[in-house]
Amino acid sequence: MSKKVIVVLFGGQSPQHEVSKISAAAAINVMDTDKYYIMPVYITHDGKWMMYDGPVENIANRQWEKYATRVILSPDAQHKGLLRIVGDRIKNISVDLVFPLLHGGIGGDGAAAGLLEMARLPYIGSDMFASNAAGNKIYMKKLAKRLKIKTADYITFSDIDKNKLDSICAKIEKTFGYPVVVKPSRGGSSIGVNKAENKEELKKALEEADMCDSDIVVERAVKCREFECGILGKSNVIVSQIGEIKTEDAIYSFDAKYNNSKTEIIVPADIEDEKMNKMHDIAVKMFRELGCKGPARADFLINEETGDVLFNGLNTMPQFNSNRSYIMLWEASGIEFDKLIEEIIDMELESTGE
Repeated sequence: MSKKVIVVLFGGQSPQHEVSKISAAAAINVMDTDKYYIMPVYITHDGKWMMYDGPVENIANRQWEKYATRVILSPDAQHKGLLRIVGDRIKNISVDLVFPLLHGGIGGDGAAAGLLEMARLPYIGSDMFASNAAGNKIYMKKLAKRLKIKTADYITFSDIDKNKLDSICAKIEKTFGYPVVVKPSRGGSSIGVNKAENKEELKKALEEADMCDSDIVVERAVKCREFECGILGKSNVIVSQIGEIKTEDAIYSFDAKYNNSKTEIIVPADIEDEKMNKMHDIAVKMFRELGCKGPARADFLINEETGDVLFNGLNTMPQFNSNRSYIMLWEASGIEFDKLIEEIIDMELESTGE
């Protein structure tokens, strides 16, 4: 039986470019090369596609880029593959499956899924609609409300006028007081997300969020605990153990997630069975409602004053790194990293008849 050709797509033009490289290196490192022929394809910051054949440990740095060759995805559905460019020669390379390990905008937001669907290439992960919808915090809050799932209280702003920040702050102060959490509606669970304790911090947070997206969510900040749950499946959906995020930062920001060595993920979380089951139920409900497939991660809060479980988001392509929560959640559930990757790949190959 011939090996299946798996393209691992990584890098990209989003602020999470470096995170994507780390994800790809970790995932490739545990893939079964007896079963799969792995083709790493890197998208540079400025959008060039490069194919790499060297040691996997070089993926997380830039040492290998000068040895890589240009490649493009063929949009022709009859090709079902890549076009590799070496000098004045172009070679068509057939592909069985694409693993788009892209995080954030311009890729992880459904753009990659749409491109792959046009090329009729099977891929891992949710489709264009589900990925784009999951990455839109305002849409997800409205969906949760329709499904009678609680989220943090919020108000929204669009295309804010920086000359009117005082009036915007006044509205927020009247609605919630302080503290509040300010988030760009699109751009990931932590990019541009800040907690504001006063007007000066609020103005700064609004300006930063506005640089990430024209739509902004402002939430009432409550004393809470943060949790995550791994999801995997298609027609049959399974969930992992619940993990709790412990951080010394004010919120689980991008810096707390990737740069603070004191941030911990406790798995399994120390919570009542009732709350754990509720998180599992919500995770599966939101996953299915969006029509997701493959891997995903659901985020939650528990309001320490009321005890309410609050849905806080769904990530349709979580980070694949051995010290990231998605992998830790599944390992605590009895599925090791290499077996998890194998399950994700084989599930998609089987569903496409490959």
